[in-house]
Amino acid sequence: MLRIKRVPTIVSNYQKEEAEDGGARHGGGCGRNCLNKCCIPGSKLPLYAFKKVNKVVNGKDVLDCENKEPPVAFLDSLLLGEWEDRMQRGLFRYDVTACETKVIPGEYGFIAQLNEGRHLKKRPTEFRVDRVLQPFDGTKFNFTKVGQEEVLFQFEASEDDEVQFFPNAPIDVENSPSVVAINVSPIEYGHVLLIPRVLECLPQRIDRESFLLALYMAAEAGSPYFRLGYNSLGAFATINHLHFQAYDLAVPFPIEKAATGKTTTLNTGVKISEISKYPVRGLVFEGTGTMEDLADAVSESCICLQNNNIPYNVLISDSGRRIFLLPQCYAEKQALGEVSAELLDTQVNPAVWEISGHMVLKRRKDYEEASDENAWRLLAEVSLSEERFQEVKAIIFEAISCFDENGSTTGSPDKDQDVKPQSLEEIDAHHGMLPGNQECLVLH
Repeated sequence: MLRIKRVPTIVSNYQKEEAEDGGARHGGGCGRNCLNKCCIPGSKLPLYAFKKVNKVVNGKDVLDCENKEPPVAFLDSLLLGEWEDRMQRGLFRYDVTACETKVIPGEYGFIAQLNEGRHLKKRPTEFRVDRVLQPFDGTKFNFTKVGQEEVLFQFEASEDDEVQFFPNAPIDVENSPSVVAINVSPIEYGHVLLIPRVLECLPQRIDRESFLLALYMAAEAGSPYFRLGYNSLGAFATINHLHFQAYDLAVPFPIEKAATGKTTTLNTGVKISEISKYPVRGLVFEGTGTMEDLADAVSESCICLQNNNIPYNVLISDSGRRIFLLPQCYAEKQALGEVSAELLDTQVNPAVWEISGHMVLKRRKDYEEASDENAWRLLAEVSLSEERFQEVKAIIFEAISCFDENGSTTGSPDKDQDVKPQSLEEIDAHHGMLPGNQECLVLH
């Protein structure tokens, strides 16, 4: 894994609230050089235009024409190179490269990181966590308030089907650009945010177009160690503005090594399997057709969970060829008082990276005592019960079995799965929502 020299760490001036903006620069607009309408006219940012690669055969992308050397190496030179530049400028809240990290000995190889300052310096959640779908609120922190210095580049599909790079491209306000920006509270080297159509101010909810964009970013990076993650509201997303996270960590994640079973194949060639022998129950999607087919199956499953107020996390792995969908209930259990004080004291919020096996720990005691058993115990509290998981899986299959872009049937569960879909009315009859002490989801 790449390492960079330590640099003095200062808090970014560009993600402070306006009331704390004494260090902001003076100039046009609001003086903060932000991504909002006050500062964006006339602004320019680098633009990486990717070529759409459609076909996937035996897990490998097939180009319609001869491969050409890209104008810039997307991951090593552009993303990580620009990330290092922002590190040297002191735009991060702390130096994540100074955090201790180790692979925990044992069967699963959980990864532990000691990050004692992140929970103190990370932006707090500013919205209710008992609803997966909530409208965008421009008065809360969102990514239009970040400084343009924190944006690495624009990320868009190429208009002429060739990879192109423009180091100084105008920002097209009318066609809201998707951008890649640093995460100022990183948990790993190269930790960035993919923000689809940033100026549209989309709430944190997956749609088909944005999810496909995330798959293209994974494919463009071309590294099995560069993953993208997504947290829904209620599953430890902290900002209600649509974004994916991503970073480069050169070790396998435990969830990527987990066994799978009970396979279903849709008519589009998308294979769906259940994760087995892992503490968190979930589904794995793999494509043998087009990236659009894979994106459609996963995004429609996410939309189904969103519409049914079921919190979830997503891991995009293997350069976009394998996606893990993980409904979770840790907040529900917190509200019901079902999580032990010992686990609560760790202050670990199990989001996509923790569920995948990268445990970001906030106390040295927990880091020194990290073990397979302790990691498993925490993650087991995240997972739906077997009964509830089967119910949730049933409504997902009910949604995707009658979906394609023309509205016709694309697939159905295999007979050997013994899945009996229930109507949403049957599900809702005994699973309701109540406000808990911590504004979390509650089953009753």
